[in-house]
Amino acid sequence: MEPITIDVTQNTPYGLQKLDSSISFRGFISFLESKIDQEETVKKTFFSLVLDKLKANPGFSQDIPLSEVTNYKEELSLIYGMLMPPIANEKEVFWALSAPVSPVVFYGTSGFYSLLFQQDGNIRCDLIEDRGVNYKQKMQMLYSFILEKLYHFPPLHQPDMIITLKDDGSGLQKYYRVHIDNRFCEVYAKGSLPELDLDTLRADLQDNFDINVFSSLLPHSLFHFEGFSVITLYDVTAEHAVENIKNTILDRASFDPKTYFNYVAGALKMLVENPRIDFGLMAVLRVNNKLVFDRSSILFSKLMSAATENDTAEQTYLDMATQYFEAPKTLLLRNLGLEDPNKQDFIRILQNDGVEAYALLPVYHDNNVVGVLEVYSKEQKSIDERLLAKLDIALPWIAQMMNNYIDEFNVQIDNVIRDKFTSLQPAVQWRFRETAWHYIRDKALNPQSAEIEGIQFRNVFPLYGAVDIRNSTIERNAALREDLRLQFNILIETFTVLKQKLSFGLADEMIFKCRKWIAEISDETMDNDEMKIRDFLENEAHPFLLHFKEESLQEFGSGAMNPGELVLRNRIDQYFAMIDEDHGSAFANRRELEASMQAINSAVNLYLDLFRIEIQEAYPCYFEKFRTDGIEYDIYIGQSIEPQKRFSELYLKNIRLWQLTTMAAIARITHSLVPQLEKPLDTTQLIFINSGSIDISFRDDERRFDVEGAYNIRYQVIKKRIDKVHVKGSGERLTQPGKIALVYFNNKSAEEYVGYIRYLQEKNTLLDDLEFFDLEDLQGVTGLKALRVGVNLLSDWN
Repeated sequence: MEPITIDVTQNTPYGLQKLDSSISFRGFISFLESKIDQEETVKKTFFSLVLDKLKANPGFSQDIPLSEVTNYKEELSLIYGMLMPPIANEKEVFWALSAPVSPVVFYGTSGFYSLLFQQDGNIRCDLIEDRGVNYKQKMQMLYSFILEKLYHFPPLHQPDMIITLKDDGSGLQKYYRVHIDNRFCEVYAKGSLPELDLDTLRADLQDNFDINVFSSLLPHSLFHFEGFSVITLYDVTAEHAVENIKNTILDRASFDPKTYFNYVAGALKMLVENPRIDFGLMAVLRVNNKLVFDRSSILFSKLMSAATENDTAEQTYLDMATQYFEAPKTLLLRNLGLEDPNKQDFIRILQNDGVEAYALLPVYHDNNVVGVLEVYSKEQKSIDERLLAKLDIALPWIAQMMNNYIDEFNVQIDNVIRDKFTSLQPAVQWRFRETAWHYIRDKALNPQSAEIEGIQFRNVFPLYGAVDIRNSTIERNAALREDLRLQFNILIETFTVLKQKLSFGLADEMIFKCRKWIAEISDETMDNDEMKIRDFLENEAHPFLLHFKEESLQEFGSGAMNPGELVLRNRIDQYFAMIDEDHGSAFANRRELEASMQAINSAVNLYLDLFRIEIQEAYPCYFEKFRTDGIEYDIYIGQSIEPQKRFSELYLKNIRLWQLTTMAAIARITHSLVPQLEKPLDTTQLIFINSGSIDISFRDDERRFDVEGAYNIRYQVIKKRIDKVHVKGSGERLTQPGKIALVYFNNKSAEEYVGYIRYLQEKNTLLDDLEFFDLEDLQGVTGLKALRVGVNLLSDWN
């Protein structure tokens, strides 16, 4: 214990040290006398001995000047012994006595003074760094004390007063809660007490404390303070660190991922009180119950960031995680230098990155492992069980953080599925949410009768478009014919070698069948039955060859293979390599065709996605694509899709112009791809103009929207039948490469589109070759007409 007198506010302008006060221990002596009267245990004897000792010096019962208080070391030591547990270590206890309600300390533990003074002997400026905030709290406490003692005002809840100190050893910030005990203080009015409106003061003191208001109502000069205060500091660094983590997690939206991680890691450093300890986080991400490697999050892991530099991060993570999460437990490696890097690849990776101590802590949320917390250092033996135990208080919040990230990851997956693969698009999602709520509401009222209500959108305007790959069926048949012709020729050569080397007569029959198949394949007037061809190859030709290959392998194992058998085996191997779908020459034409079709459809898809985003900004609409040999799409727009925004036909006209412009752009894009395609292919562009509105509903069986009602089904029928429609009386296909065909019934609709066409011709987007046609009758559909206009594929246009 140390009797050192010091003003902890130094020369700050806040003036609590200017109070009219005197140090007195009479209040404590009275307190001790009352305890003796109440006590019936052996404590009574102890209290009596202390009381006698305090009263033995008459000067101790009088007001004591601050300059003389240090003369009573023994009495002050007894007060410490009475107010603190006897077994308390004063080096670890931050306790002091001060002048009444004043920051002038005159006696304290060595632990308190070690916090108070810097190594150079000066008072830590940290104690007054936030003096504005602390001063307001101190003044609020002072006036609450005056009101309680003199006006019988009920005590108010006081917010914690926190001070921040920089630890000399670690250099990290530490946080201490200040508790000031004024039980042994009294306040006396020097004259008559001012009259106060206590109800108004109650609200002002608690909610909107204004120092100036209270200073004018109750100036310090009116009061004299007597006694002493007890100041105790409690180390709340761990609580503050956890609070920081909690607040960071709750305010996740305010941080980018790197800053978010750094805030959490900084709080963990504060928790373990060691700046040389670092942290990493790995959340457990799964897709279809299989672990996956997400580079954007894994790079917050030391192990994975080190492995990334060697391009082994993904494999390292999957190998290690798969094994670790089968039986997760704490892994502690105090000294990586003593570990065998050949036993575990991750040890070598960490050592190469300078890590000398490493630990993994499994993190649980609702009894499920959601990730691991890495603890690592570049100093050997710097991590032990005691340090890891300090992290226990933060693990629930780390678990929440990782669980949130897993939820965000799963939401991303769901968003992609919804955006790319299902019908639940943002424009109509509100209706699904509303339906889901109605189901939950009805189920709560009557679980037996609750049903999912149908989802319909009435009076929406449909727009249909199709980008088709010209003659895709003919091209596919031609590619198949060329590949099969090559395959059967090689097959004939293989059977010929087999006959020559083994004199096996049955090979002649196989050669005969192969030649017969070649004749059928080469006859373009016949429809080749691909299933029969496949049946012959898989059930006759290939088993025949495999039999002789396996027989030669058995003979080779016994060392008896002759040169002729070796030639045959190599020839059979060459044949099977040639029919490999991914690399063999017998699939070359089909691969070239599929690659070309894929390139076209990818380009069309990409442009339609941009088109979809652009039109949604004007007015929300439903946009759905279908993959055929090309791409088809439906667009529905109307008031029922977006009830919160007034619909106007201007939005419909706008989207129709956009559709026509987009089709022209797609024609230009696909034409520009032709020189890059392995198999040159052209596209045709088709639009169906429906003059009126229709109704659509969501079909649960197909998970998509479809038309509703007998009249509206006619719209669907027309869409499906116009892709191969001919111009009436000519036999010519309406759709042609490099052109846009627009099919319609109503002349008024055509007039609207003619206006758009004239506009795009002026912009040099379309050619000046607009044609008008009557179309041949289709099954159940008569009276169709069409417009057709060429796209400027060469000149620049915007």
